[in-house]
Amino acid sequence: MNALRDAAMKSKAWPFEEARALLKRAEAAAAKKGYVLFETGYGPSGLPHIGTFGEVARTTMIRRAFEVISDIPTRLICFSDDLDGMRKVPDNVPNGDMLRENLQRPLTSVPDPFGEFDSFGAHNNAMLRRFLDTFGFQYDFISATEFYRSGQFDDTLRLACERYDGIMNIMLASLREERQQTYSCFLPIHPETGRVLYVPIKHVDAKAATVTFDDEDGREWVLPVTGGNVKLQWKPDFGARWAALGVDFEMYGKDHSTNTPIYDGICEVLGGQKPNHFSYELFLDENGQKISKSKGNGLTIDEWLTYAATESLSYFMYQKPKTAKRMHFDVIPKAVDEYHQQLRAFAGQDAEGQVNNPVWHIHGGQPPESKMVVPFSMLLNLASVAGAKDAKGLWGFIKRYAPDGSPEANPDLDAAAGFAVRYFADKIAPTRTFRLPSDKERAALEDLVARLRVWDGGLDAEALQTMVFAVGTEHGFEPLRDWFTALYEVLLGASQGPRFGGFIALYGVEETIALIERALRGELAG
Repeated sequence: MNALRDAAMKSKAWPFEEARALLKRAEAAAAKKGYVLFETGYGPSGLPHIGTFGEVARTTMIRRAFEVISDIPTRLICFSDDLDGMRKVPDNVPNGDMLRENLQRPLTSVPDPFGEFDSFGAHNNAMLRRFLDTFGFQYDFISATEFYRSGQFDDTLRLACERYDGIMNIMLASLREERQQTYSCFLPIHPETGRVLYVPIKHVDAKAATVTFDDEDGREWVLPVTGGNVKLQWKPDFGARWAALGVDFEMYGKDHSTNTPIYDGICEVLGGQKPNHFSYELFLDENGQKISKSKGNGLTIDEWLTYAATESLSYFMYQKPKTAKRMHFDVIPKAVDEYHQQLRAFAGQDAEGQVNNPVWHIHGGQPPESKMVVPFSMLLNLASVAGAKDAKGLWGFIKRYAPDGSPEANPDLDAAAGFAVRYFADKIAPTRTFRLPSDKERAALEDLVARLRVWDGGLDAEALQTMVFAVGTEHGFEPLRDWFTALYEVLLGASQGPRFGGFIALYGVEETIALIERALRGELAG
């Protein structure tokens, strides 16, 4: 443990850097609460997207890192702002007309358009928790609706009445002049319609802890700020929640970073200590646009898990959180293969190398052994030529390449084979475009067939790769990658592909000869 802690205290891995920064405030936090509190926030205005998962995954990585360098207990809260009014109807859910009738009502008061839960907020909260449970996260879930209505937030809300001017001074300085005229940090929930009202507040009574306002019909109301009758606007809510719960660490996307002084200031006005923060870059869709819950543009967690294991997604989340990353289906194969490369490296690393390895952070310091003896990218190409309908259809080829392998001994490879067949069928097959070889490429392919016919080197992938290189070189391909591009486009219908020697070893020499001959006869491009 001492060697691990020593390595962790020097590690340049970002979770350890954040954990060390948090350590400076941890003793004071533990003395007050008995633990260090990590929080992630979630706005359940639409179906949870993969960025929401990323916040919890990354926060968990920092939490695990902190537990290595400190013996102070930790706690992680996942807080859902489900008392927020539904401001627009998401594009990717059914029963849009029904939802439009419930605009501005708290999400936990809007009927579930899927007809499965008590409310739309409850549905989206359940989706989030199911996703997080899939990955085995340890967290406590808090619903804002319950937090407000149960009285847990009442002391902070009363304090917000007493220090209303201080909160408003922070908020008004950030708003345009026309917005300043009507803004209040308090949003009343109409006693009759149940809608969250964005109306000016006529009076705040600090002693009685009430607000006075006129509704849209001009009727005056006086409501207590406690008991869920009023909610805070989202920016004040952020800082007030930090103060109420004693949050020590929270991360959020770059789009929130300009609001950090607001959140911090309100937290301090309400008697709290601003937490440590971590601002990450945003995820982008295939067109480079920000992923949005309401638009549904970008991968969902379920979509990723249709084509790869959970660990590959965690690996993607670990990589360069300060860099904007495009998240589309085509990043999955690379994430799978890089994850297993890191797994294979882990066993041979010393403590310093291990704490800098992404798999340490994905698995809390105890990563499994990789049994993935065939790369995922190779399985995809095998699926493209084997005509397999499931993992079993690939195992005949895999056994020839790796005789000691089996679905039982290599469960990760067996799962990956099934994922590869599915990924190929859904994402590659519809887009494949084969072409006929040029005269130069035809001559090189005929030469490759001739050499394969007399090949006596067995299924040595490196020896086969060397032979394929030699063919391309002798036929004058410059640069040599043009030769490999031709192999991929003519034989696999894609512009990129695997190390071709490894592909031959996996698919088989005779099978590769037959594939090339089909291409030369024009059967693939026909």
